[in-house]
Amino acid sequence: MSTLFSPVALGPLTLENRITIAPMCQYSSEHGLANDWHLIHLGHLALSGAAMLTLEATAVSPEGRISSRDLGIWGDEHAAALAPVVASVRRHSPIRLAIQLAHAGRKASSRVPWEGGMNIPLSAGGWQTVGPSAQPYAPGDTVPVELDAAGLRKVLDDFVDAARRSAALGFDAIEVHAAHGYLLHQFLSPLSNQRTDSYGGSLENRMRFPLEVFKAVREAAPGTVAVGIRISATDWADGGWDLEQSVAFARALRRAGSDFIHVSSGGLAAQQQITVAPGYQVPFAQRIKDETGMPTIAVGMITQAQQAEEIVASGKADVVALARAIVFNPRWPWLAAVALGAHVQAPRQYWRSPREFRHLYPRMP
Repeated sequence: MSTLFSPVALGPLTLENRITIAPMCQYSSEHGLANDWHLIHLGHLALSGAAMLTLEATAVSPEGRISSRDLGIWGDEHAAALAPVVASVRRHSPIRLAIQLAHAGRKASSRVPWEGGMNIPLSAGGWQTVGPSAQPYAPGDTVPVELDAAGLRKVLDDFVDAARRSAALGFDAIEVHAAHGYLLHQFLSPLSNQRTDSYGGSLENRMRFPLEVFKAVREAAPGTVAVGIRISATDWADGGWDLEQSVAFARALRRAGSDFIHVSSGGLAAQQQITVAPGYQVPFAQRIKDETGMPTIAVGMITQAQQAEEIVASGKADVVALARAIVFNPRWPWLAAVALGAHVQAPRQYWRSPREFRHLYPRMP
């Protein structure tokens, strides 16, 4: 019996299998509003057979967007634009829906990837970025304004408001984005956090604001909604955030009520040196799972069914998350079920697909 296709609990949320779809920025919004692209993109992924689909990094404020084309949830009009997308997925798929709440911090005001992804200076129509310290991501980037007490309060309130809107929309889970060099990760790493107050310096101080945000989101969300976090386990850079600190952070998150931790890496430092190979981030998830007992989601070059099965069956992680692999092949879970002799959810409209897939549908006429 396949472990990959067995149920798993993330706090109050039970997934019917251990395949999730990771958040993937689409850079396709206008003024932060969801549109037809999101309906099509999320709609076809919702029919994949994965157990959970997480929306892309969704900005909690205009200044928190990576680019001007980011999805947002900082106003009621953003929730109203997302509502029909969520309703459409619900109508046609049993997949669980999560949303990732994000603030880009010093990596905001950037061009979309297909335009180079570089920082847009104020003189060229960009906006003022913020961060834990006045330390830009790369030389020549806009120097972020160091967040003062009022700025910190605003960021926290923005996350809380976004969490409440997300819960009202009926999302099953909320993932706080503290990875990939964005604002909360910037507070964690000594490379980007040069503060001398209670939010900088020691590990305890650098964890303080991300933990405050997480606790506030957890409190704002109903108990029926799973609340977790995505982290970068290491900066892949000398003197930066690393796995030992990530384990300590994960322990604190578990005490704060985190239902899961989604373990990625990198994104904070332009000088990062990443060693990439199939499953290269899985050992980070395994270490955190082993030392904290918190349910973990592993991601990073997980592309094969047997590879995913081995990760969860051996206890290295509880769930695997797919990104590029499932964009390339939105029926990846179907093929994995074939390879592992398991069943997967599929809409009736697709039941007349090729005969070799018929055993996937236990009630196929």
